[in-house]
Amino acid sequence: MNGEKATGPTSTACGSQDACGCGVGLADRATANPLAGFSRTLLWAFGLIIAVVVLLVVAAEQLGVLDMLTRFVPWPVWFAAVLAGGWPVFRHVLRATLRRKVTSHTLMTVGLVAAILAGAWPAAVLIVFFMRLADYIEHFTAEHARQAVRDLTALAPETARVEREGREVEVPIEQVEVGETVIVRPGEKVPVDGEVSSGQATVNQAAITGESMPVEVGPGARVFAASFAQLGHLRMRVTAVGKDTTFGRVITLVEEAEQHRAPIQRVADKFAAWYLPVVVTVATGTFLASGKLLATAAVLVVACSCSFAIATPVAVIASIGASARRGLLIKGGRYLEVLAKATVVMLDKTGTLTLGRPVITDVVPLDAELGTDEILGLAATAERYSEHPLAEAVRAAAALRGLSLGEPQDFEAIPGIGVRVRLDGETVAVGGRRLLSAEAPPPIAADLETQGKTLLFVIRNGRPVGVLAAMDTLRPDVPEALAELSRLGIKHLELLTGDNERTAAAIAAPLGILWRANLLPADKIAVVKEYQRRGHVVVMIGDGVNDAPALAQADVGIAMGAAGSPLAMEAAHIALMRDDWKLVPEVLRIARRTMNTVKINIGFTAVYNLAGLALAAMGFLPPAIAAAAQAGPDFGILANSARLLRQGGSRQSTHSNKAPALAALPKGRV
Repeated sequence: MNGEKATGPTSTACGSQDACGCGVGLADRATANPLAGFSRTLLWAFGLIIAVVVLLVVAAEQLGVLDMLTRFVPWPVWFAAVLAGGWPVFRHVLRATLRRKVTSHTLMTVGLVAAILAGAWPAAVLIVFFMRLADYIEHFTAEHARQAVRDLTALAPETARVEREGREVEVPIEQVEVGETVIVRPGEKVPVDGEVSSGQATVNQAAITGESMPVEVGPGARVFAASFAQLGHLRMRVTAVGKDTTFGRVITLVEEAEQHRAPIQRVADKFAAWYLPVVVTVATGTFLASGKLLATAAVLVVACSCSFAIATPVAVIASIGASARRGLLIKGGRYLEVLAKATVVMLDKTGTLTLGRPVITDVVPLDAELGTDEILGLAATAERYSEHPLAEAVRAAAALRGLSLGEPQDFEAIPGIGVRVRLDGETVAVGGRRLLSAEAPPPIAADLETQGKTLLFVIRNGRPVGVLAAMDTLRPDVPEALAELSRLGIKHLELLTGDNERTAAAIAAPLGILWRANLLPADKIAVVKEYQRRGHVVVMIGDGVNDAPALAQADVGIAMGAAGSPLAMEAAHIALMRDDWKLVPEVLRIARRTMNTVKINIGFTAVYNLAGLALAAMGFLPPAIAAAAQAGPDFGILANSARLLRQGGSRQSTHSNKAPALAALPKGRV
């Protein structure tokens, strides 16, 4: 498959992740995540509360305290306490009933109504207590409100430098009109979408297109709002402003994706839908057979346990806490449930599959008198004072080889072309094809470009003497992680990138996955929607601003948090707090393990309640004891869910994301 457009190194508002610190410290924050330790404390506290309440109820029933309270406390007081305590849950149940839905809370409400009708007020109060306790746990595990749109908006400039009446005037963005001329200076963010009318600049458009390399733009080129002019200056004609820009549409897409993502129905609610008719049937049979209202109420109370409501959230608490210790931030239990059913995984390229920075991969001498070390040394010396990202890659390659750099003279940076210096009385230039003038590039250049690599030509005294090739390299742990996803049953893996076709194919082909290139954010979200329309459960993995709409639209969005943009972390539902691709298959295993635990919780609760139902139907359980007996499954759920806390320690990544060493650089390609 083909088709996709670039999304490059994860950029930030400042254009450099390291410069602004946007990607720094996230791994440290992960280790301090309060969920990591709090989940265990919460489970123990919950168990202690249940134990105390059960012991008090059993003791009070044996001593006749509950009967005494029922006689001396007027029923309006009981009713007011039940209504005040349970109103939030009752309102939820009423709304669900109007929509013809049966939830786990519906079961508990039926038991509550039965207790009230039988006059078993202490049992009714106990049911409300357990309902609210379960509701609190469920509320605690809900995801926190996201600030994605606010963070997105903060990336865009608030003012623009407009040319009016022969003068440059700085005005608020909302006052800029289509057709006007905007000036962008070196180091500034582009405030609007536009077409370059004059000037040359090196522009980092990763926030929008995701291109892995900054692009050289000149007259006639399109430039997007929120991109970053690293070198050079531009005069551009405005084609779109504010919400109409490509960046503005990204904001809109994130909002729409969040609003239209379908909610996931929980396993407990599905179980309740068929379990309730069974309970009502048994209760009706008990009343018809015995004529005892208290026995009938006891049947409904013991069967309609709060355990159905906590079966999911307690397991989720355990998994979220254990995952946080492993560097996985999971924003809600619903995402664990849907992730366990994933069938399709979509992948961003730059910063996600790759390191997000250029690395010199080939050094090819064109002069028989010069070796790879000499060519690399010449290039690194010429680029010694250049700020271009490719210059940084050249210097890093030379440093890995232990090469010493000379002192260039008459340094000249030529935007859109390269650099030129004087070195030992000779002229040395390093740059792209435009340095070659009318001279045809060497045959090796076509081969390297076919591999999706960016070329730098080394020119000495007007004659090409070498070629350097740079590429955004694959993260070392990606192949193993993707193979593990396949073993876990994910059969469809597809690369969605904003880069060009050659680069996409060069990354995807060795991995054996499908790809689409030249994709803008709107294109990525369209691909996700298409798979969802076919009935697939879609997981999107990305790290940049341009991935945010697709991350939000996907059934589960996973952000490479440690290296990615803050926006991607906000828009995603799961964030990897370490640059460790092994966490991707690990979170899938955690999701499946969690849902298996939930199913065991519900199965145990069902068996326990059926036994209690039989005892109550035979008159062996009074309503208050039946209400206290609801705690039995809770202990089982706690014990079973606690196993999820032992999913593993805080395993640190063993690999390094450094550039490939060039120590063994051969006389040809690296």
